[in-house]
Amino acid sequence: MGTLVSCLDTTLRRIGGAPTYVLTDNAKTVTVEHIAGIPVRHPQMVAAGRHYGCQVVSCVPYDPESKGGAEATVRIAKADLVPTDANLLPAYDTFTELTNACRTWCDTVNSRRHRATGQIPADRLDIERTTLHVLPIEPPALALGAERLVGSDRTISFNSVRYSAPPGYTGVRVWCRVVGEELSITARTKSGDLLEIWRHQLSTPGVPQIIDEHYPDHPDGRSIHQPRLQPRSEAEIAFVGIGPGAGRWLKEAGPAGATRIRAKMARAVELATILGNDRVDQALGLAATAGRFADGSPANVAVGLHRLGRPAILMTSWGDDPPGDLVRAHLDSVGVEVRRLRPYHHRPRLPGRHRQRPLRLPRRQGSARHPPPAADHAHPHRLTRRRRGTRHDQHR
Repeated sequence: MGTLVSCLDTTLRRIGGAPTYVLTDNAKTVTVEHIAGIPVRHPQMVAAGRHYGCQVVSCVPYDPESKGGAEATVRIAKADLVPTDANLLPAYDTFTELTNACRTWCDTVNSRRHRATGQIPADRLDIERTTLHVLPIEPPALALGAERLVGSDRTISFNSVRYSAPPGYTGVRVWCRVVGEELSITARTKSGDLLEIWRHQLSTPGVPQIIDEHYPDHPDGRSIHQPRLQPRSEAEIAFVGIGPGAGRWLKEAGPAGATRIRAKMARAVELATILGNDRVDQALGLAATAGRFADGSPANVAVGLHRLGRPAILMTSWGDDPPGDLVRAHLDSVGVEVRRLRPYHHRPRLPGRHRQRPLRLPRRQGSARHPPPAADHAHPHRLTRRRRGTRHDQHR
């Protein structure tokens, strides 16, 4: 029913008006049954005709003027639009391609001269449009499809399949209609206009259609929300009030397991009163970007900003992971050069120093500084073994 009324709305708006009546075949969406040869109309179809100001009329069986006209459209569609062995038309991959082919075919036949009237149908329609009824601004709700409610998870359920909706429509009623192999979702905007907000590929139960673009607050599809800054105490309010860099530093320092965070926050507030909020806020942002949460790291950067106007070099420990591409791009944009401290064993040695061996001097037995051990407590083999000298003896 929704597809039929939607096609009727598209046709009337393409024509530019509504006639006195519309003629269709005796489908169950139009005629429920016949009683003594009198067709009983579908109540929803009657309401749709009343919305456009026209009457829905069905064909009379075996009547060439009514039934023949409806059958002629089927014959034209089979001959010129549906792929067959006779017309050698290519197969349509999607229903949208068939719709575009119908539109192209209508533009072709309506722009050439008619054999019976001798006029071009498009020019004839300009004259007949003056006698048509004015169309309503919006189509009936039946043409929009089935009504659904967008849940708190920004999804709707249609034929036991979950489809995601764009952000901003949580708790809003939308309309869903099948268009070929796609599901069209229509909603009313804040201005009151009806707008198609998204189209999904039809799916089967158990295979939901979830688009990552509909969840910008869930990075990479994760359901973990970023913590929000909620300062409560005076110290927290003073620290967050420094600027966005302070909030960024706090968000990075907490998951990193930094220690003595409150003491560092108080130190940053004291620096802000001396150097200004801008310097300290920029320093905290750079420290959060580089992952430096030790005592004095933001303070050193802030002092460097105060002295140089901008930091020239940002030193990182040798054991720290190198900054990523995004971090380096941010540091390059503010003119910061990243350098890593070299460990002690990587320091350059003097030329030839590694070839010099320490001088080993034999120990002099019985000297005043190193008297020989007593014979009573000496090991029987200790007096005969050669003992190594101490470090002092080697370099003496």
